[in-house]
Amino acid sequence: MEALLFSTFSVALAEIGDKTQLLSFLLISRFRKPWPIIWGILVATLANHAVAAWLGAVAADWLQGEWLAWLVGGSFIAVGLWILIPDKLDDNEESSFEKYGAFVATLILFFIAEIGDKTQIATVVLGAQFDSLFWVVMGTTIGMMLANVPVVAIGHFAVDKLPLKWIRLGASSVFIILGAWVLISGQNISIS
Repeated sequence: MEALLFSTFSVALAEIGDKTQLLSFLLISRFRKPWPIIWGILVATLANHAVAAWLGAVAADWLQGEWLAWLVGGSFIAVGLWILIPDKLDDNEESSFEKYGAFVATLILFFIAEIGDKTQIATVVLGAQFDSLFWVVMGTTIGMMLANVPVVAIGHFAVDKLPLKWIRLGASSVFIILGAWVLISGQNISIS
């Protein structure tokens, strides 16, 4: 349960103001079909985060004890600092995918957008930290859905109403605090 909750909370926070939220705005404004977009986000996230969590678990097998704690704590702090940098998305980036329809375009674009993204890196770290890859993937996927489904549901009107700068600062602070907590407490990092 800890893996699920921690993963959900971490990724939902990291996702705020992320390029995939911007992508969600672009997709809903172009296709005007929320359900295929939501399903595309879900399938892309499950696939991408399953691979990322597995890579984290493999890395955890290589790194033992104190080194893993330093890597996990440092990674959370790095993600926290990365959140402070607003993402931008080229408006033309998804234009060649429009011919495939809302679901396929979303599936492809979300999978690609997550490669090397801070939420994918967080998923790798969480996969290294927790024994249960299933609950990490479920948690990170729920976190992605919590952050992106409302964007799809309310469309482009929300961007003017949300104080993204302050939300980004709050999310960054949480990640930095979590990273410091792991480093200071010397918490035992589970290795699968």
